[in-house]
Order: sequence, then C-alpha cells, then structure tokens
Amino acid sequence: MSGFQIGRVILAVVFVVAGVLHFVLTPVYVRIVPGYLPSPVLLVHISGICEVLGGIGLLVPRVSRVAAWGLVALLVAVFPANVTMVLDTGRFPGIPLWAAWVRLPLQLPLIWWAWIYTRA
Repeated sequence: MSGFQIGRVILAVVFVVAGVLHFVLTPVYVRIVPGYLPSPVLLVHISGICEVLGGIGLLVPRVSRVAAWGLVALLVAVFPANVTMVLDTGRFPGIPLWAAWVRLPLQLPLIWWAWIYTRA
C-alpha cells in the first residue's frame, strides 16, 4: 500500500471516529454550534452523519472523489464553530483560549488533506 493510500485510510478513520463522536458526545458538539444557527442537535447529527459517510466514501473507489469534495465542504462549513470557540470562551470553561486559537489554523491542513483525494 502506498503512502497515498495509507493517508487515505488514516483520513477515513479520523472522519469516521469524529463522526461517531458527534453521537456519543452530542452535548459537547452542541455547545460549539454558533448561536445564530437553528436546531443545534440536528446540525450536530447531520455533520456527524456526513463525517461518517465521507470517511467511508474515501475508501470506496467509485465515490472517493465525491466524498473528498464533501469533506472539504464540510470542513469549510463547520469552520464557524471553531470561530465560536474563540469568540465565546465562556461557553467552554474546560478549553484554554490558546487551544481554541490553535484549532483555527489546523482546519487548513485538514482541508488540504481531504482535497488531495479530490484528484484522480
């Protein structure tokens, strides 16, 4: 298995695990949904389903490119939640402010990693 393929499997596992955590730790994820968005629990569950399906899709050759594009879109769509963690630190007493700030630029390598698999 090439490094390219190993990276795909690792990314798939990361997204499947993260997606499952949306259901296991729903209240934690609900807290980071920006207040201006409706139905936080529903949004957390939808994003969890998208992460699980995207992760699995990365491993299915017929749909892997579409799954990768979906994960790129998802990462962009959930970025406001990361911004919420920085701007509304009172909602996250257990998370140091520096950790919330570090999380913001970490989205970029994840987006890039998923984007790699959008190519043929």
